[in-house]
Amino acid sequence: MTEGNVNSTAEQPIFAAELIPYRSLGRKGFRILLMLTGAICCVHAIFFTVTGAWPIAFFFGLDFLLLYGAFWLNYRAARAREEVTVSRTSLSIRKFTPSGRMTEHRFNPFWARFFVRRHDEIGIISMHVVGEGRRTDIGSFLNPDDRESFARAFKGALATVKRRI
Repeated sequence: MTEGNVNSTAEQPIFAAELIPYRSLGRKGFRILLMLTGAICCVHAIFFTVTGAWPIAFFFGLDFLLLYGAFWLNYRAARAREEVTVSRTSLSIRKFTPSGRMTEHRFNPFWARFFVRRHDEIGIISMHVVGEGRRTDIGSFLNPDDRESFARAFKGALATVKRRI
């Protein structure tokens, strides 16, 4: 085997995961919710305007705009994601903010340690990778079930790399 093949084999990912925040309401559900809420607010606003209580109609419009703004911020925050890759020579954690800015944390997988904090009732509270004097969190936005499955798979990947010395 040539040296180039050895390096490419060492760089092959043993584990790769893309972590994205869970959102229970998809785009289609969001549109339906917005249409129903808009129709209800509009009907009530028209009723109160016709009966002479026009300031109340203003608040129905404001409520609708606030609801839309809250969902807009929620979906914007959902664009955050993390890419975790483990190979024999590198552990890479790439974090993307909702605006698209990327921060990459690289560790030597032989020196990296994976720490999980647990709560008796909730399960995993936080996950961190520590190594070479640095520390970064992973999957802070995941729900408890996804944290459990990721932690199990990631711990297994690190163990696999460390066994193949």
